[in-house]
Amino acid sequence: MPTISSGKVLVTGANGFVATWVVYSLLEHGYSVRASVRSEGKGAHLCKIFASYGDKFELAIVPDITSPGAFDEAVKGVDAIEHTASPVHLNADDPDEFIVPAVKGTIGVLESALAHGTSVKRVVYTSSCVSILRIPEQPTVFSEKDWNEQAVEDVKANGRNATGLSKYSASKVLAERAAWEFVEKNKARIAWDLVVVNPPYVFGPTLNEVDKPESLHSSMDEWFKAVCGGIYNTAPWGSDGGPDYIDVRDLALAHVLAIQKEGAGGERLIISSGPWKWQNFTIAGRKIGAAIPAGNTSYDPAKATHLIMYDASKAPKVLGIRYRSIDETTRDILEDYKARGWVKFD
Repeated sequence: MPTISSGKVLVTGANGFVATWVVYSLLEHGYSVRASVRSEGKGAHLCKIFASYGDKFELAIVPDITSPGAFDEAVKGVDAIEHTASPVHLNADDPDEFIVPAVKGTIGVLESALAHGTSVKRVVYTSSCVSILRIPEQPTVFSEKDWNEQAVEDVKANGRNATGLSKYSASKVLAERAAWEFVEKNKARIAWDLVVVNPPYVFGPTLNEVDKPESLHSSMDEWFKAVCGGIYNTAPWGSDGGPDYIDVRDLALAHVLAIQKEGAGGERLIISSGPWKWQNFTIAGRKIGAAIPAGNTSYDPAKATHLIMYDASKAPKVLGIRYRSIDETTRDILEDYKARGWVKFD
């Protein structure tokens, strides 16, 4: 498909942590944005922070992304779609609380694009590295060729008793597979192509309306508790850190480049800066004078091992993107939190 260097882009779930940055990045690159949210109230903060862009920013109200034809009106007249809407939490009992909105919402967008998106040239779907990884017994490197069958099998076998991570991961696997299958099934009829971006942990400053740390996006809630509070969650990959991460602003730029680069069409792309431990962020924060706990002072970065790693070499080649360092990401997060009164500097 031809590159999309200008025009109007639909961003679904636009009030999310990642999506708000995607909207910002698109506007900064000269695009017009139609931002879908569930209600006028959910879009009020977006209208406020993007007011300076005038008529280049507009809201589309989609109350229920699982309803048939939910996006029929929203896709009309747009040149590309960035589909980010999906639940991101690990605390539902019923796996369908994850799976139904993820799959139905994704297929719904594609069905609307096929039926009513006559000007659409590309759809970018925000999946996740949890659709790629599994929890291995030994350190393992994963790539875009891998799928998390482990999570799907856990949900099939154990239902409500499957782990929260498995439920969420299975929803991303099933939604992404459904998207690829939809494109293959309808390839003779569609006039657009699909790009899937797979980010790992997403960290960075927030554009969202957040009045207290407890209201942060799930990954940033973990970050704040660990780096600013010294409270570490137990996870399958250990409590000292997780699989790879990406700065939310780099992920947002990747979404923009995914509609600009012709070669991105039909690709599955891991968007990742590399592995990390919480102590990496702690060291970076204390180096600039943030009053945060010292953490594990015996930590030696040169001796760190990682259970889960990714070969993320494809995306920089396809998109021509370079990622921020841990130092830069940490500095900007802590400056954001300082401005909010959540963190002090010595």
